[in-house]
Amino acid sequence: MAVIARRPRGLGVLQRERSLRPDLFIVIPYLLLSAFGVLMVYTASAPRLEALGLDPSSEMTRQAAFVVAGSMVFVGASMVDTRALKMVSPWIYLGSVISLVIVLTAGTTVRSASRWIDVGPIRLQPSEFAKVAVILMLAVLLSVEKDEGPLHWSDVARSIAVVGLPAVLIFLQPDLGTMLVFGFITIVMLFIAGTTMRQLATMAVGATFGAVALFQVGAIKEYQITRLTAFLDSTADTVSANYNQLQSEIAIGSGGFLGKGLQNGTQTNLRFVPEQSTDFIFTAIGEQLGFIGGLIVLALFLVLIWRMLVAAVAARDRFGQLLAGGVAALLTFHVFVNVGMTVRLMPVTGLPLPLLSAGGSAFITMSLAFGLAHSVWMRRSPVPGERQIL
Repeated sequence: MAVIARRPRGLGVLQRERSLRPDLFIVIPYLLLSAFGVLMVYTASAPRLEALGLDPSSEMTRQAAFVVAGSMVFVGASMVDTRALKMVSPWIYLGSVISLVIVLTAGTTVRSASRWIDVGPIRLQPSEFAKVAVILMLAVLLSVEKDEGPLHWSDVARSIAVVGLPAVLIFLQPDLGTMLVFGFITIVMLFIAGTTMRQLATMAVGATFGAVALFQVGAIKEYQITRLTAFLDSTADTVSANYNQLQSEIAIGSGGFLGKGLQNGTQTNLRFVPEQSTDFIFTAIGEQLGFIGGLIVLALFLVLIWRMLVAAVAARDRFGQLLAGGVAALLTFHVFVNVGMTVRLMPVTGLPLPLLSAGGSAFITMSLAFGLAHSVWMRRSPVPGERQIL
């Protein structure tokens, strides 16, 4: 395949070199899932808020505000020229690392975890934004021109170092689930960049020894160990550690094929499932809308993942290819782990379901990531098979 190289002219952030047409296969699923998330947050949170004597629509209203803000972020990110983005990505990464340090030194602690920074009435979770920052920095690092062939070990080592710094800071919060997200993103982006099976196997062995070492030195928190043992042994301590997943399975199973109908879920209305509007939002979908409702949601996510991969294949440069591939990896891991957690295919990790779980930082971060991948697609090569290397 011929490679076409051109010198870029005027790298304005909002530069246009062709007519930008949105990808409806990204935009429509994004909007549908966002709107559906507002509805499901209401059905999952209203019974609890009403029982506390609060406005049953308050959490829905808050989520709707996040959707409006996130939609503006999505549109803005879609307009950003990825070549200009490549130049500022190291600064975005640096700012993300600094924010993670601030979390550990002056952050807000909730349930023995320091993951948030209060800025007036707004509570930010920097670890969410760090996911996009790491994708951007890895895309910059791995898009550097090199000789044809597999990645050098030095490239792999630098990539691990780039990911390792924020990963360690997040692990100290502690937030093991987000740290695992970084690991999956790294593997996928290294694979796209051309790593070898030997390098991947070496990293897998190193990660295994590292995990064992963390257990040996007592770095893993007791509640994290309890979650893992409860997942491996479903009969262990059902009343406490296993309670969330047990109630989740009951809720989804009771929904059957078509569900019980909106606001008719027994487990939801009686508040048996903890954190149902956030981590366990899929249980509300399964109980109220059944197998069909859950299948439609998963199908919309699958369309999004497919289009991110299409954007990666059609990207005009290596940076865009890695960026879109990293976003696809981020979305895939979140959906698989969150849904798997609710049906006991995965242990409880606390990862939200993208666009559906209540929460501002997570929604805006995903909107930013999807917008950047959408930008890659809109600036794809106008000629099939042409690739522009910058």
